[in-house]
Amino acid sequence: MTLSTKPAKRPTILDVAQRAGVSKSLVSMVMRDSTQVSEERRQAVLRAAEELGYRPNAAARNLARQRSFVIGVMLSDLRNPFFTELVDGIEAAAMAAGYQALANSGGRAPDREARALDALLQLRTDGLIIAGSVLSEEVLAAAAKEAPMVSVTRAVRSGRIDTVVNDDVRGAKLAVDHLVELGHTRIAHIDGGLGARAAERRSGFIEAMKNRDLEPVVVEGDYTDAGGSRGATELLAAPMLPTAVFVANDLAAIGALHVFEEAGLGVPDDISLVGYDNTWLARLDHISLTTIDQPRRAMGVTAVELLIDRINGGHLRARHVVMQPELVVGKTTAPPPPNSLLARKNALRRA
Repeated sequence: MTLSTKPAKRPTILDVAQRAGVSKSLVSMVMRDSTQVSEERRQAVLRAAEELGYRPNAAARNLARQRSFVIGVMLSDLRNPFFTELVDGIEAAAMAAGYQALANSGGRAPDREARALDALLQLRTDGLIIAGSVLSEEVLAAAAKEAPMVSVTRAVRSGRIDTVVNDDVRGAKLAVDHLVELGHTRIAHIDGGLGARAAERRSGFIEAMKNRDLEPVVVEGDYTDAGGSRGATELLAAPMLPTAVFVANDLAAIGALHVFEEAGLGVPDDISLVGYDNTWLARLDHISLTTIDQPRRAMGVTAVELLIDRINGGHLRARHVVMQPELVVGKTTAPPPPNSLLARKNALRRA
């Protein structure tokens, strides 16, 4: 005796009609929640569908409605916890509005992002949320002609694209002000390279330092732990070590933290460290990173609200929402102790 490996035949709308003793068109009306069906017949159809395990063809139903009720979400980097936490807000808001969120990633590479974006367009999603994209504004604007679009964490100059960003200039200033108030004067910034809003965080840092009559030191990094490691390694090789470092995001800050500790520096005993995003990484007990909070979940919810309003024709001109950051003080910042290992190393370098 051999067992069949063929999948069981799925019940059809005709099977439901035969089981319920009604017409195929009446079953279709029940599945569309039509009010023109008696309660008795509705219950008969629903009972037959449950007994058969019938699942309505969502694609066919949505085609008739000319809606997919799916929102496409393209994320810059799935390894960055900021984006996974952003998706929490997107999924919750989408579900509350009767939509599904379908996410993919471009891996921070333009060619991969272009393919990911094209895949979402081919699936006929009702709209798109693009988070941290590195694609050119021309490519995004062209895609926005095919489907309504909201850009999160990146401002885009297009009348067709709504944006939701954080006030990153102010966020950087919050980081500098916190460190200066602790007594730090030699503060460096490991920037986010070409990442979304990295330029705003960099300019905010430079402006805040100059406002305090302090010399801004900026080294190149990116929004990865490897980028933070590279930046920290460059700072360790400098003639004078900073007493505090502001890093472009939490993931890069973790990379910098590892390099400093491997070099024998205590954080914050020898060097203070501030990240950006306030992701779950920053909140781990053994890290407790001082960081700048971006309201990630609220940004996702706002993006969905803007997108659905645009899908429904609620607004034509682009809307630009700027959300406010907050300082979250953890255990990686403290006043610069005069007799720290860092102070002794700097004294030796001056000698």
